[in-house]
Amino acid sequence: LFNQLCVHQLQNLPSEIEVKYKIAECYTILKLDKDAISVLEGIPSRQRTPKINMMLANLYRKAGQERSAVTSYKEVLRQCPLALDAIIGLLSLSVKGAEVASMTMDVIQSIPNLDWLSVWIKAHAFTHGGDNQRAINTICSLEKKSLLRDNVDLLVTLADVYFRAGDTKNSILKFEQAQMLDPYLIKGMDVYGYLMAREGHLEDVEVLGGRLFNISDQHAEPWVISGCHSFYSKRYSRALYLGAKAIQLNSNSVQALLLKGVALRNMGRVQEAIIHFREAMRLAPCRLDCYEGLIDCYLASNGVREAMGMANNIYKTLGANAQTLTILATVCLEDPMTQEKAKTLLDKALAQRPDYIKAVVKKAELLSREQKYEEGIALLRNTLANQSDCVLHRMLGDFLVAVNDYQEAMDQYSIALSLDPNDQKSLEGMQKMEKEESPTDATVELDGDDMEGSGEEGDLEGSDSEAVQWADQEQWFGMQ
Repeated sequence: LFNQLCVHQLQNLPSEIEVKYKIAECYTILKLDKDAISVLEGIPSRQRTPKINMMLANLYRKAGQERSAVTSYKEVLRQCPLALDAIIGLLSLSVKGAEVASMTMDVIQSIPNLDWLSVWIKAHAFTHGGDNQRAINTICSLEKKSLLRDNVDLLVTLADVYFRAGDTKNSILKFEQAQMLDPYLIKGMDVYGYLMAREGHLEDVEVLGGRLFNISDQHAEPWVISGCHSFYSKRYSRALYLGAKAIQLNSNSVQALLLKGVALRNMGRVQEAIIHFREAMRLAPCRLDCYEGLIDCYLASNGVREAMGMANNIYKTLGANAQTLTILATVCLEDPMTQEKAKTLLDKALAQRPDYIKAVVKKAELLSREQKYEEGIALLRNTLANQSDCVLHRMLGDFLVAVNDYQEAMDQYSIALSLDPNDQKSLEGMQKMEKEESPTDATVELDGDDMEGSGEEGDLEGSDSEAVQWADQEQWFGMQ
């Protein structure tokens, strides 16, 4: 009986392979990825289960060992042809969509109602290849299928592709739709929070961040959302700390790297910002906002040549679409010798997408330099007829001031401030007009401000002390 009991206990013990997998899991939690890889590599290839190969693939990818990651993802698909995460992993590593689809074809043909999978693979192949418009069209065709209608994961993917394509309105719409279907959704909410903050909806962003913290504070997304709220409230030190905390929880969070990058850039730490934008580029080579951040850093440090090289590379790699044309035009605007080229590039961008706000903004800047105010007013009015944007309303106000239409300029500044109460340039434009129209009143206002100076100074001191506090926390989290 004793012998039988011992044999039974031995049979219930986990295998050596399972123990090694658990050890590797512990190493990943402790951020000791090299040790985790070493343990998993100690398991003979033939004895590796799909979950072991999946963990290895993710660790290899994180370490930049792309060939090994591809091999491990393919091994997962060989054993489990419907492993969607492995499919996305391969596509993100630039494996051709046709090759990935061929590895799942037998299963798709043998199981009923799986015809959507080949279209799904095609959609993600377009996404990771940077062909956003074809990705949007393909996902929209999938969304109409009864099997995938109101699928949260598909909606989040569609929202993300709209975001990559620069279509903020539809991106926010799809994120909201996904959120309504799943109130506990965390995936993609960092991008949604960033877009809401950029649009000036800071109260909504604060609520969103609080709600996600209540769901889980062990994901990067709520920290990124709170960081975006701080950044657009011009509390850069706090945004930097929150971005670092998000990276600590998920070192592959592109949005966290971008948050930390823009915070560092705005604090004048440009070289450190460049490091973060480059890492974001490595993780998401088809996301143009990573390149835009890096180009902004180059321009801020007078590296026009480096910025031009980067912009040309994006243009050649991702093709001549409205976004790449606008990025290249932005750099051309920095050099007086390439102003005409910038104008041609912006005209091409607007011919493709007349509603692309970044192209409209840059074209308006160019028209302002050339003092073509009437042409600028017409451009901005045409764009605002179909969408409302704080920057466009403010720029229209500036143009109207230039042609002495002060009343409508004041209206445009007011609309801009209603969309984003923190837009300092609109506030400055409005205050400048008020002073010009009634210098006596302006003097009284100035005196009143001086009388309240001591109170405001106290607020500023509080802001400085807060910056010191967050700086201490940055050191605590081992920030660069």
